[in-house]
Amino acid sequence: MGPRVQLPPEIQLAQRLAGNEQVTRDRAVRKLRKYIVARTQRAEGGFTHDELLKVWKGLFYCMWMQDKPLLQEELGRTISQLVHAFQTTEAQHLFLQTFWQTMNREWPGIDRLRLDKFYMLMRMVLREALTALRMQEWDERQTEQLLELLTTEILHPDSEAPNGVKSHFIEIFLEELTKVGAHELTADQNLRLIGPFCTIAAQTQDSLVLHNIAQGIFETIVEQAPLAIEELMNELEEEELSEEEELSEEEALSEEEAQEPGVLSREPPKGLVCRAQRPLDKQAEDDNEDSASPVLQFDYKAVADRLFEMASRQDTPPQNRKRLYKVVRKLQALAEGLFPEADIPEKAYQNPRGGRRVRMKKRLSGSQLQGKTGRHAKEALRSDLSPGSMRRRRRRRAGGDPAVPQERPGGHGGRGAPRRQRRPRVGAKAKMAGCQEPKAKRKRTPEGQK
Repeated sequence: MGPRVQLPPEIQLAQRLAGNEQVTRDRAVRKLRKYIVARTQRAEGGFTHDELLKVWKGLFYCMWMQDKPLLQEELGRTISQLVHAFQTTEAQHLFLQTFWQTMNREWPGIDRLRLDKFYMLMRMVLREALTALRMQEWDERQTEQLLELLTTEILHPDSEAPNGVKSHFIEIFLEELTKVGAHELTADQNLRLIGPFCTIAAQTQDSLVLHNIAQGIFETIVEQAPLAIEELMNELEEEELSEEEELSEEEALSEEEAQEPGVLSREPPKGLVCRAQRPLDKQAEDDNEDSASPVLQFDYKAVADRLFEMASRQDTPPQNRKRLYKVVRKLQALAEGLFPEADIPEKAYQNPRGGRRVRMKKRLSGSQLQGKTGRHAKEALRSDLSPGSMRRRRRRRAGGDPAVPQERPGGHGGRGAPRRQRRPRVGAKAKMAGCQEPKAKRKRTPEGQK
């Protein structure tokens, strides 16, 4: 027998990661992390594309073999945090690139019972990728590199990503970005991060991708607009409270200095009262912050201009242009301070008659409110009268007047209405000057009965 060939360490680790015993798989994951740290620390070290594909194949089947939801969540967190073991940004991006390529390749073979664990793994890997970007203080160059990687491997029409991977990625992108950088990102940075979605939405020929981007990215921004503005108002109130505290402390110090040294004051300074009550207020504010999730801030006019620029190009398909223009109008309304009505049911927009009434109601409210927003705008909006309600009131007033039915030529009575209701109609017409038609009808009516 010839000498035994020793396999490369990547293949050995991949075989152990896909082992049948959970103890073997856990040990292989720990050894893999140490191996990545040791290899990437050297300047001449690093992984090739094929080596990381083999590593990810072992990690994929490691997750495949894992049972029980809690253990799956723990393993997914451990696997996704391997991106931080790489010492350079290029190695991290290569690790992420091979992950998405592995998911695209293996996705058709995943059965429905294992979909949830891989949905969770994609969410965790995306979160750690954004976390690594936050650790670099959202560097513009590294942000562009990560967005280009995600666009090439997932969103681009030439990518090999299945519809399930594309749809899930679009659905979770804003959610994970909110969890990672809602408190740090500015409106300009958020616009840069959603830039690839604007480009793909204007260029794609896939109606499913267009619908998912419009619904999962832009409609989500529109829906979260009231929460984003409320968060800004809360921040402004906190700044005002901090300024008031500083002023009260200064006043308390000035009162203490002005007080005589031998006389003790019975009333405590105002600043001390504020210090005694402030911890409870801070605790309540912290509870409110924990209960309310953070929201990304956007410059709605800038987003609308960017979408309009992409949609108005000549190479944009007509259906894409039509869909994006609807979003642009909503964003422009938000930029002017007009919020979408949440109390109007969705069926009213689908019904053509209800849709006309809703649009007319919005036009009337937009012209009458003159810049009112928020709760006051909704109250004023509800007090407005639609054209349909005005017509119904006129009909009720007309029905309540006893002289009107005699002048009108018969109403829409029931089936069992007596014939006496028709006689005033003929008499009323006979009184009109120059009308010979009722007389001819009187002569013909008895002849027809005979």
